[in-house]
Amino acid sequence: MQSARGFEYGVRHIISPQSGSVFDVLLSTLNFDRMQSEFLLNLGSIYLNHQRLKENSSVSVGDYLRVHTKPRRFLCDDGRWNERVLFHNEHFVVVNKVAGLPVHASVDNIQENLQAYLEKAVGCQLFGTHRLDVPTQGLIVYAKSTEFQSAFNKLLITREIQKIYRATVEGETNFVGTLTHFMEPSPRAPKKVAKEAHPGWQECVLEVLSATPLENLRTELQIQLHTGRTHQIRAQMGFHGHPIVGDHAYGAEKIYTEDRIELQACELRFLNPMTGEAHHFKI
Repeated sequence: MQSARGFEYGVRHIISPQSGSVFDVLLSTLNFDRMQSEFLLNLGSIYLNHQRLKENSSVSVGDYLRVHTKPRRFLCDDGRWNERVLFHNEHFVVVNKVAGLPVHASVDNIQENLQAYLEKAVGCQLFGTHRLDVPTQGLIVYAKSTEFQSAFNKLLITREIQKIYRATVEGETNFVGTLTHFMEPSPRAPKKVAKEAHPGWQECVLEVLSATPLENLRTELQIQLHTGRTHQIRAQMGFHGHPIVGDHAYGAEKIYTEDRIELQACELRFLNPMTGEAHHFKI
């Protein structure tokens, strides 16, 4: 039996009509041959009873399979990740993320992401601390231990990490100052923000530090992020009437075929919570 939920995104929900291997069930229900099934399995696109599978497992009658038949694909491994590492010590790694790549595994793809590529390059397990959107580039920190991960996350919560972004936006603006909006608590994108507070909506605060006019009716902004909501800068600048160049989801003209926008995390400052050492990274 199959459910239609998520059908337009290629998600198939299957209650297994038979016992056997996962590949047997996919062959009988979706007409997938072994090559198709192995591809999805290796990419991390198959779940059995809500657990992501890593091998062709046994299935019983009535077991629940979720199969992402159209997994989203990202940049392939170009083997140059060590070149993008700006700093590392026993506690963490700082890397210059490229646009078009998620920082960690997605629900349908565990292979094509910065963390997986970086773990191969540096030869150890890494732990996420903060995020950048897929089309955003720039500085990101990975922890080398769960202890540093937890301590770094506390710095984020208490706003003890300075994060500066460089954004090229559409239109001419000389606005410098603080923008405060409130974001609707929805998992879907694009995110909706408003000037007025609403019950349950999250406060979004950023500060435009400088505005430099460019050619073609564009402006380069230096932005300090005070709160770290998903898509925050993108949503706030779009609402403010100056969407980030290339960010079609938030009102900008669509000019790139690849998944990128003109937003870069260009500066990080923080004290190492394990040692007290001051760190400053800038690109």
